[in-house]
Amino acid sequence: MHRSSRTRPAAGPRPSLAGTMLAAVWSPFLSLPGPGAAGRVTGIATFGSNPGGLRMLVYTPPRPPAPGAPLVVVLHGCGQRAESFAADAGWIALAAELNLPLLLPEQSARNNAGHCFNWYHQADARRGGGEALSIRQMVRAAIRHFGSDPRRVYVAGFSAGAAMTTTLLATYPAVFAAGAAVAGVPVGCAVGGAHALFRMRHPDAFRSRQSWASAVRAATLARPTKPWPRLSIWQGGRDRTVDPANAEALAAQWSELHGWGPEPAVAEDRGPGLRRYAWGLPARPAVELWALDGLGHGFPVDRRRPGCGREGAWVADAGLPAARHIAAFWGLAPAPG
Repeated sequence: MHRSSRTRPAAGPRPSLAGTMLAAVWSPFLSLPGPGAAGRVTGIATFGSNPGGLRMLVYTPPRPPAPGAPLVVVLHGCGQRAESFAADAGWIALAAELNLPLLLPEQSARNNAGHCFNWYHQADARRGGGEALSIRQMVRAAIRHFGSDPRRVYVAGFSAGAAMTTTLLATYPAVFAAGAAVAGVPVGCAVGGAHALFRMRHPDAFRSRQSWASAVRAATLARPTKPWPRLSIWQGGRDRTVDPANAEALAAQWSELHGWGPEPAVAEDRGPGLRRYAWGLPARPAVELWALDGLGHGFPVDRRRPGCGREGAWVADAGLPAARHIAAFWGLAPAPG
């Protein structure tokens, strides 16, 4: 997560309100990929007003998705590109296996010199504007094109993408069934680039669970009409970019939001230096936290197992395929052995 340069592309003539609304309604039908895109990642030129200036990419599985299939949104971290991160982290292999489409939003260097999503800018992290609205528009367009079930939309992100993931869950809770944050931070922990860098390394240890949960409710601006999205949290114990205490604060924030107390219902050792905690019903927890003592700042994969990811930029071999465990938490696939 790097500090933003915060410059936008030079603007042309400002579109009329009617033109903006027309683009938002019709563009999903005009510019999404055709049959030749099967098994590939393709770019989408137009999907709405795009106030955040992001790029929309989609992965179309080799076979047409079944009507009502889930849609998975994957958000890259700083210094990464959407397609290569999705491939390295194992999301594309998993989507091909499960025959699911992926939505892969990508940041622009014109928005952020470090290629980070601007989760700490109020203009981009609020409901109804900026990058958060751009991704919401992408979701709407992808649902229409792929025939996805709007009740089965999931979002996962790494680092700055993880922070934007929880921002989306907070600002648009009715859109997403569940999410996953790998090396993320709690919603509302920082405003502005310098504050974000400080809180990534120095989490607020004095803020209460109730205060953290209130920060999520404040971002929503409306009472959710369904339960809050469920959340899977992943954190490396050797992370020097995002202090591991941020994961504990994030777990406190979302377990409190779901009405569960500080003590997890499940606390189990999964192997040397690997622990999993869960809040809620053990069979279907509202929140889970995976703690990997030996992992630095990276998305965990298992390169020794086919389809379970490969090492890349901030993608690390941890002997554990996070993407597949996250999909199991969401109910999209069985848990890997």
